Amino acid sequence: MPRLLSVNVGLPRDVTWNGKTVRTSVWKSPVDGRRMVRKLNIQGDAQADLSGHGGEQRAVFVYQMDSYHYWERFLGRSDFTFGQFGENFTVEGLADNEVCIGDRYRIGNAEFEVTQPRVTCYRVGIRMNEPRMPALLVAHHKPGFYFRVLQEGEVGAGDNIVKIADGPERFSVAEVDALLYLPGQTREQLQRVLRIPALSKGWQGSFQAMLQQDLSSKTAAGNPGLADEEQPPAWPGFRQMRIANINKESANVTSFVLAPTDGQPLPLCQAGQFIVLRLLVDPGKPPVLRSYSLSDLPAVDHLRISVKSELNGIGSSFLCNHAREGDRLDVSAPRGSFTLRPSQSPVVLLSAGVGGTPVMSMLHALAAEKSQREIWWIYGARNRADHPFAEESRSLLKQLSRGRGYIVYSRPAPTDQAGADFDAPGHIDTALLEKLGVSRGSDFYLCGPTSFLQSMRDGLRNWGVLAENVHTEIFGSLEAITPGMAQAVHTPHLPPGPPGAGPPVSFARSGITTAWDPKFASLLELAEACDVPVRWSCRSGVCHTCMTGLIGGSITYNPEPLEMPAPGNVLVCCSQPGAGVTLDL
Repeated sequence: MPRLLSVNVGLPRDVTWNGKTVRTSVWKSPVDGRRMVRKLNIQGDAQADLSGHGGEQRAVFVYQMDSYHYWERFLGRSDFTFGQFGENFTVEGLADNEVCIGDRYRIGNAEFEVTQPRVTCYRVGIRMNEPRMPALLVAHHKPGFYFRVLQEGEVGAGDNIVKIADGPERFSVAEVDALLYLPGQTREQLQRVLRIPALSKGWQGSFQAMLQQDLSSKTAAGNPGLADEEQPPAWPGFRQMRIANINKESANVTSFVLAPTDGQPLPLCQAGQFIVLRLLVDPGKPPVLRSYSLSDLPAVDHLRISVKSELNGIGSSFLCNHAREGDRLDVSAPRGSFTLRPSQSPVVLLSAGVGGTPVMSMLHALAAEKSQREIWWIYGARNRADHPFAEESRSLLKQLSRGRGYIVYSRPAPTDQAGADFDAPGHIDTALLEKLGVSRGSDFYLCGPTSFLQSMRDGLRNWGVLAENVHTEIFGSLEAITPGMAQAVHTPHLPPGPPGAGPPVSFARSGITTAWDPKFASLLELAEACDVPVRWSCRSGVCHTCMTGLIGGSITYNPEPLEMPAPGNVLVCCSQPGAGVTLDL
């Protein structure tokens, strides 16, 4: 009969890793006697990072003694102690390939239900002093699993583990783990696993995303259950295009129409996407990279971008003050996941300032398809002089049977006319949305300054809008994801020390280009050395949190990820440049 060998607990602590401070509870120690198990954790235990661990669905982590012995042999080690893998319960029996999601057990006078496999996390690598550990646990089908507490009670080492119910579908922990993290999924497997009520909501969401993708036409790589995959870019690297037209949209926004120099039609992009320009601002210096959203209807003969002239903006100043019709520019393929989702719900296009550019493209697309959805164009500017696309947006709204617009000026000029130029002074907030009768069930598309995005996201959440219905585009660096570490805000810079001798690596959003140095194990480490905001979790090619757009160049992987990202993307945590690369970071 399976048996509980050890109850292990630990509180959050700060540990030093790679010169950084990490907050973690992965260090667990055995306890004597019996311990009370509550809905959220065991007496004396706590989780440091509730986004990845803990909560009702992940109250107790379980790992098996047979897996201990396996890793001792595989790693050639004999120094393991109870709690070595960050588990609360070290058990005899309950193998990952036998225990199924939804199985229920009684231990002591408490009852438990299996909810999901372990979440891949770099901190188990820290605890094991083995950076490969997150990937090894998945690749070798020995992840361990979480319990939900059905009935609180006391447990202790030596308690028998009694199975009291089988989970539906008989889908083992190892099978579910492989279904998410390894290639080779089938629709039948995904449908089966989604019929298990006990499966935690996060994993259900990942499998739903995978099911919505047509697996029959699935590319050889990419997994929407792990990351928000885009379509592969229409062309690699940069393509030369000429400036066919320049138009002043407002006092500080200028539109540039770009046409292919070879006369070949462009593949149709998606409304809301962006391009990267490689600009030779100073012939004596390396080119600068800048990202700009497309601002009109996707077409096969041109792309339009709209650029705000910033006082100290190198790229915008060059374009707005020096670029002329006929000039040639290096242009990346359109990319980005800030695109219209298929739905019949109302659409709310919320923007401020130059943030109107990608949602203007969406408004064009909705008008072109004669959408019957309720469509709101809600825009904030300082005044009429700083109001781009004023007539263009009004014309498009007139083409929509259910199109409605509302314009807010924060500092209207004395000559600005309420009711003609704008609808009201002030700022956009949820109180305004409620006053206008906007439905909370709408799909919201937000773009604008950082402060606008933050206040609107917070406001929509507090107003009761579901997170999955709020879509945002960020012009600058993406928000960092560094679990267990404080997110410090730094200005990106060249890495310290003498420059490397390798190929150039460009971080497009951060405006940094530096030579590769093999002292860095990965592109992620180089980005961290440059204080470029990054996103990661496992750091070993499993979770795809670090997936980044590969705008140009080529990379190699070491180690190979367990599943490749979609074409046009790269996992920066385990890759190095094969030639000069440009990354969407």
